[in-house]
Amino acid sequence: MDGTLFATDALWESLLILVKTKPLRLLSLPFWLLKGKAYFKRQLALRVKLNPASLPYRENVLAFLKKEREAGRAIVLATAADEQVAQGVAAHLGLFAEVLASNGAINLSGHRKLEALKKNSGHNGFDYIGDAEVDLPLWQAAQQAYLVEPSGRLLGKARRVATVSGVFTEKKNFFFSLFKALRVYQWVKNILVFVPLLMAHKVLEVDLNWQALYAFIAFSLCASSVYIVNDLLDLEADRLHPHKRHRPFAAGTLPIKVGVFTAPLLLAGSFIVAATLLPLHFSLLLGSYFVLTTAYSFHLKRVLIIDVLVLAGLYTLRIFAGGIATDVPISPWLLAFSMFFFLNLAFVKRFSELYLMQENKQNKSKGRGYVVGDIDLFRSIGPASGYLAVVVLCFYINSKEVVPLYKHPEFLLLIGPFLLYWMTRMWLWALRGKMTDDPIVFTAKDPISYLIGAIVAVIMFMAWLW
Repeated sequence: MDGTLFATDALWESLLILVKTKPLRLLSLPFWLLKGKAYFKRQLALRVKLNPASLPYRENVLAFLKKEREAGRAIVLATAADEQVAQGVAAHLGLFAEVLASNGAINLSGHRKLEALKKNSGHNGFDYIGDAEVDLPLWQAAQQAYLVEPSGRLLGKARRVATVSGVFTEKKNFFFSLFKALRVYQWVKNILVFVPLLMAHKVLEVDLNWQALYAFIAFSLCASSVYIVNDLLDLEADRLHPHKRHRPFAAGTLPIKVGVFTAPLLLAGSFIVAATLLPLHFSLLLGSYFVLTTAYSFHLKRVLIIDVLVLAGLYTLRIFAGGIATDVPISPWLLAFSMFFFLNLAFVKRFSELYLMQENKQNKSKGRGYVVGDIDLFRSIGPASGYLAVVVLCFYINSKEVVPLYKHPEFLLLIGPFLLYWMTRMWLWALRGKMTDDPIVFTAKDPISYLIGAIVAVIMFMAWLW
C-alpha cells in the first residue's frame, strides 16, 4: 500500500496528523515503540484518522488493478500498515476482495507478509506489486513481479530473483521537487531586509550590503524550513485545493521523510549564519520570526483576522531585522507605512483564496476560519488598508525627518498616485480572479510592477539630488 498504491506513507502521514492535532501525544511515542512496530502503528491508528479520499493514489497502478479485477482476478491488499488504516483505504477504493495488514500484535512485513499471502492464495499462487527492498522475498515467491518507481539497483535485484512482468513509473525529478518544496521563488520577500539601506541612502556602502545579504540568506533558509513544515502539516487541505495539490509533498512527488529531515537542517543553517555573521539582536529577531511563523502554521492561520495581521507583521519584521543587521535606525514612519501596506497585500491573498472557493462552489475553506460570505468584508477593508499606507507616506513627506535626506522632498508626493494606481490595479486583478499567486510573487512576475518601481526610484532620485 505505502509507496505502491499511493505515493506517500500512511505511517508518516498519521504521525504528522498527531503532531498537528495532539502534539502532547508525541511523548508517548517511545513507549509505544518499545512494545513493537505493530503496537506502535495500532496506537497511532486509534488516535488519528487518515482520510483515504485525500491520499495521492497512483493512477497507473489503480488502472492496472481495475483492469485485472474486471478480468476476474481477486485483488488482495497486503500491507504492513495497521489494518484500521488499510480497511479505510480498501473501503474507499472498493477494489479488494480481502485485506491483510498489521493487527497490533503482528507487523505484516517481509517474510510475515509472504506467509500470510501463501496461506491466503493456497496452491493458486499470486502476483505481487511492491516498491521496496523488503518486498524481494515476495517477488521471489510470486509468479509475476511488478515494481513501482524502483531504483535501478532495486530493479536489478528483483530481476535476479523473480520474473519482472511490469514496472510502473511516472516522470519526476527529485531535485526539481525539492527545489519546488523550498519555494525559492518566495525568497523575493526577504529582499525587504535591504529596505533600511535604501531608505537611509546607504545602498552604496559595500560592508552594509554584505550584512544585508547575510540577513537575506538567514531569512531565506529559515523561511524554506517553515514552508516545508507548513506543507507537511497541511497535506490534506493542500490536496483539496485546486492549485496547492500540486505541491511536492501533497502530490507525493517528494517523500515525507525528506521534508522531516530537511526542515531542521535548513533551520540550523539559518541560525548558524545569523549567529556567526550578524549581531545578536538579529538572531533574536530571527528566532521571533521562526516562532511566529511556526505558531501561524500550527494555529494562527485558522484564527479570523489574526492571520492577516500576522502575515503583515512578518513582512514588517523583515524590514526591522534588516535595520538591525546593518545597524541602520528604522523610522517609525517606515514601520507604520509597511504595516498598512503589507496588511493590504495580506487581505489580497485571503480575498483571492475566497474568490477561488466561490468559483469552485465551496462555502468554507479547509484549514482556514473563513467562509465565502466574508469576501465582501475583505473587498472593503483590504483597499482601505492600502490607501492608509499612502496617507502615512504623505505625512512622512511633510515631517521633519525627511528634510536631511532629500533636497526637494516635495517631489516625493508624486509617489502617491503611482502607489494608488498599483494597489488599485492589484485589487482589480483579484476581483477578476486573476490573482492566482501570492501578491509578492505576482509582483515579481508583473512587468507593470517593475515599471512603477522604476518610476518611483526615479522620483526618489530626483528628490534626493535635483
